[in-house]
Amino acid sequence: MRRLAAVLLLVAMAAAPAACGGSAGGATSAGTAPPKAQPALARAPRRPGEILVRGDASPASHGPFALRGRYVVRFEQVAPEDPELDFATQTAFVASLDRRAEVQDGDSVRLFRAAARTGRRQLSLHGRYFLDVSFGDFPYAIRLTPVARG
Repeated sequence: MRRLAAVLLLVAMAAAPAACGGSAGGATSAGTAPPKAQPALARAPRRPGEILVRGDASPASHGPFALRGRYVVRFEQVAPEDPELDFATQTAFVASLDRRAEVQDGDSVRLFRAAARTGRRQLSLHGRYFLDVSFGDFPYAIRLTPVARG
């Protein structure tokens, strides 16, 4: 019985560092893991009036946002496991502006439906909208930049 207790104690002591997030044999701990890949669009600092949303998966709803005026709307998606991935061979990234979260209706504004790494368009927006990403397999960023009136 005493021998069994000693064996169990040794097993418990050997397992304790792994359970506490420690490492053995040169393994990398969670604190030193490389940072998660982010689209370049998300890394640039926001300018006044800009809206920036990020997500790792879809479907997702962001907002609501009060929009008034002309905007350049851009998206970028990344494949952290394959930085050279050709997004043209993937299913389309789909995003829209909707009056209610995750509900597309007659007031919806389609932003993107593109099998691409990036996309860009310019449009006039007036009202309160949710930015809905209804499909996307990869981490993404969407940036709305007000167009200066000139």
